[in-house]
Amino acid sequence: MNLQYRINLLSRLGEYILSGNEQWAEAKIKAGHVNGWFIPEFTNLASENIARRFLQKDLLEQWAKAYDLKSTLENPKMVGIIMAGNIPMVGFHDLLAVFISGHKALIKLSSKDETLIKHLTDKLIEWEPETSSFIRFEEMLKGCDAYIATGSNNSSRYFEYYFGKYSHIIRRNKTSVAILSGNETTAELEKLADDVYLFFGLGCRNVTKIYVPEGYDFIPLLESFKKYNWLADHYKYKNNYDYNLAIHILNSKYYMSNSSLLLVQESSIFSPISQLNYEFYSDLDSVKATLNMSQDLQCIVGKDFVPFGQAQFPGLDDFADGVNTMDFLHNL
Repeated sequence: MNLQYRINLLSRLGEYILSGNEQWAEAKIKAGHVNGWFIPEFTNLASENIARRFLQKDLLEQWAKAYDLKSTLENPKMVGIIMAGNIPMVGFHDLLAVFISGHKALIKLSSKDETLIKHLTDKLIEWEPETSSFIRFEEMLKGCDAYIATGSNNSSRYFEYYFGKYSHIIRRNKTSVAILSGNETTAELEKLADDVYLFFGLGCRNVTKIYVPEGYDFIPLLESFKKYNWLADHYKYKNNYDYNLAIHILNSKYYMSNSSLLLVQESSIFSPISQLNYEFYSDLDSVKATLNMSQDLQCIVGKDFVPFGQAQFPGLDDFADGVNTMDFLHNL
């Protein structure tokens, strides 16, 4: 399987995802049964993002050209991939990078997301049996030449212990924030709602804190965010909302709400599910300087940063944690 053949296979996979195939539809339903956070709206969004922004033939060819990928590798490496399961197929980009680069992937799937990537890989093997020598799944990753591991801050310490002597990328907890000027239009605030609410706020690219100018009027924002009030009908999300609301009431903590989100003044850039932290600023440059020093940020949303509404629509070169996976694989 030379590079062009792999690109053609991946492009075909993108077409399959968008085709409405019955087997794929059943796989998405099964994934929702395994993980209650994987509702159809968000699973469809994640899979369509992959198909349209990753698996287009012209995009893949440009990507391969940008990194001067060889048609075949004389000595492909075995790359162990430990995937997260916070949002549907969050680990697909790592698999894609390893496969298109010509290396071999040995994957440990998250128990929260076992169905979708496995189904897509089975489809590749069905079309081209040789794929089975490039992509395998295991519970224990041993004997690999390099590792890409994504997990919590706690699990990352174990990853460092086990994989530290190998070439590795180890990812920890990250989150995203937004900087508002106070002059945002209703349309921009509604797009910001996408950055906050999509995937129930579980992704590292979800905005969990906003920085607003002193005297900021929150009413237009809360009104614009009502487009996602339907999430309050989801039992897992509602349980989190009710729990956090009860905590704030018991602690006499000031909060604002639109019935689906709690707005709370907090210094932390991380917030629990169903809550959005905020902080006032008087000096925008000071905010930017502070954020530039943070090791916990995936992206910043706002004017002059990632556009409103685009945080959950990464492209091929939007690498997690800002670590270029393709450069890492190229240098193995």
